Amino acid sequence: MITPGCPNWGCSGAVCDPAPGCGVNARPSSSPVAAGERVILFDGVCKLCNAWCRFIIRHDHGRLFRLASVQSPAGQRILAHFDMSTTTFDTMLYVEGDRAFEKSDAFLRIVVQLGWSWKLLAVARLCPRVVRDWCYDRIALNRYTIFGRYDQCVLPSPDHERRFLDDTIADDD
Repeated sequence: MITPGCPNWGCSGAVCDPAPGCGVNARPSSSPVAAGERVILFDGVCKLCNAWCRFIIRHDHGRLFRLASVQSPAGQRILAHFDMSTTTFDTMLYVEGDRAFEKSDAFLRIVVQLGWSWKLLAVARLCPRVVRDWCYDRIALNRYTIFGRYDQCVLPSPDHERRFLDDTIADDD
């Protein structure tokens, strides 16, 4: 697995320290996400973000990913741990243990793990990250206008409840 945007093409996100321009935000001490766990943080009131979560649940046959809304206690703790805003949510955050990825790096890192056909999107890594992130930002900044928003976070169905990070993580210390 290659870290999107990393100049060390063989890097899995654990090799680089991270290198400048890698797109990896590392926090080695006391990560709120267990080693080996993969968590996707999303805006719980955004209709596009909720559709993205349904897409992940439908295509993540290996059950690799856990989900958490940025508004949840667990989401807030993870955001704070990586020095991300806990009040303004303009990017998806993907966390693998003590490493966080955002914007197009997060998107590409997730989709290439969903199965062979989705790995084809990895070709987007050939596009400079500044261009990919500019495109990502255009969608993220206009997502409420284009797709709408909910008045409150949507609760997972009982069928999908185990896919969401337990909010009790926010109380652990």
